[in-house]
Amino acid sequence: MYTIKAATDIVGPMGYPSKMPGTSFGISAKDCITGGKLAEIPGSICHDCYALKGNYLYPSVEIAHKKRMAGIDNPVWVGAMTMLLKATHARGYGRNGPIASGWHRWFDSGDLQSDEHLDKICEVARRTPEIKHWLPTKELGIVKKYRGEIPKNLVIRVSATMIDGAPTKAWPTTSRVHTVKAAKGARPCPAPEQDGHCGDCRMCWNPRIKCTSYHKH
Repeated sequence: MYTIKAATDIVGPMGYPSKMPGTSFGISAKDCITGGKLAEIPGSICHDCYALKGNYLYPSVEIAHKKRMAGIDNPVWVGAMTMLLKATHARGYGRNGPIASGWHRWFDSGDLQSDEHLDKICEVARRTPEIKHWLPTKELGIVKKYRGEIPKNLVIRVSATMIDGAPTKAWPTTSRVHTVKAAKGARPCPAPEQDGHCGDCRMCWNPRIKCTSYHKH
């Protein structure tokens, strides 16, 4: 059994996004594989990436990202991450105060690094059935190649690559970005009408919502 400090030393610190419920876990957008290529393409979702500016440039954030990235290949990463998530959500309290326990987002910055990385995240989700996990990604190739079972408490949303572009049809749960309004069949994110916050919305974690759409900002 790990202490919170020991687990954090292995996997890096947990994130507590003020605009979203629960916890998050991200790495630097500079380490995105597909996203790094899309960042060079005007009109893509990754062009002018939000995670490469603003608060993401603070030294403390960069240090946290590097620590999390370095921990991915640690053979005890799954156990340490599981313990850290369970302890944090059972406590219901994060760095800045109370959190909405039971909700976790992977990659508020960054993305999947490999098949093994996805397999580890799936195992963490299996070991934390009391938590709903949401994983947004542009790594369709990694997701499609995965041969393990996706836990029922993990929703993987494959993102469209272009702004106002259609998402892939090769995965059942997706997301897109719109400039004016959400396309037919996509559920618009209510955050712009809620001071940029999720509020009581949890559609990103809901597998019954097949496509979410976020307003470009």
